[in-house]
Amino acid sequence: MGDQPYNPGSDGAQMDFRAAMSYGDYLHLDGILQQQHPLSDAHDEMLFIIQHQTSELWMKLAIHELSAARDALHAGQMSQMFKMLARVARIFEQLNNAWDVLRTMTPADYTRFRATLGPSSGFQSYQYRLIEFVLGNRNPNMVKPHAHVPGVAAILEAELARPSFYDEVVTLLFAEVDGPDPTPDPQLNTPHSARPEIQARWKTVYENVDRHWTLYELGEKLVDLEDYFRRWRFNHVTTVERVIGFKRGTGGTSGVQYLRRMLEVELFPELWHVRGDL
Repeated sequence: MGDQPYNPGSDGAQMDFRAAMSYGDYLHLDGILQQQHPLSDAHDEMLFIIQHQTSELWMKLAIHELSAARDALHAGQMSQMFKMLARVARIFEQLNNAWDVLRTMTPADYTRFRATLGPSSGFQSYQYRLIEFVLGNRNPNMVKPHAHVPGVAAILEAELARPSFYDEVVTLLFAEVDGPDPTPDPQLNTPHSARPEIQARWKTVYENVDRHWTLYELGEKLVDLEDYFRRWRFNHVTTVERVIGFKRGTGGTSGVQYLRRMLEVELFPELWHVRGDL
């Protein structure tokens, strides 16, 4: 009996899927696993493709969660929103871990297929841009690389026409915390810049945690999310520098210099600055 291979069917596992939906059917794996098409014979190009494809899938989930979180905020469903924001933070933790895999590719490995990328670049990821727009880092110039795909450009333009998630949070902050200043207008077509009246409201929250516990929890969820987001940017910079040094990016950016400039961007500046006032 010990020499016989184990048969999961004997324990009730379904083994015949000719008339039933299988794991591969549900996930459409045939379609997904046939979308890797290296343009060279370089071994590491497959790693490069899968790294970026899986990152786009995680970003799709982040957008799904952020959209639902904004809806939950409008509906006053704070607990549900907190869960979604926590999930987005963990999605970026997953994206951070992926850089560790890509960093196993050496400069010599990348050089073998870099020319096949042409002008394509992660700089052109519209999902990444949409995440930035939703969170409040808005630069209308970043829509231009997507003008050749009208549907994508329309999605980005539509996001720029509505308040960001952080703008919505600020509206809630001013509705819940008394102060001398009126609710500031949303910053639609420009990166969110720190405003003293917003920071003053957050200071009230952090100095009266018991009274404003929900807002305090929301502030910390946003800091947690941005913490992981900043780590993702930092890991991006160090990975690029490790692999290509200070060469120009394939998309024409200044490469490491451009990415370092992005490290200075603060999504929720008042939440970081208020710490020095407490």
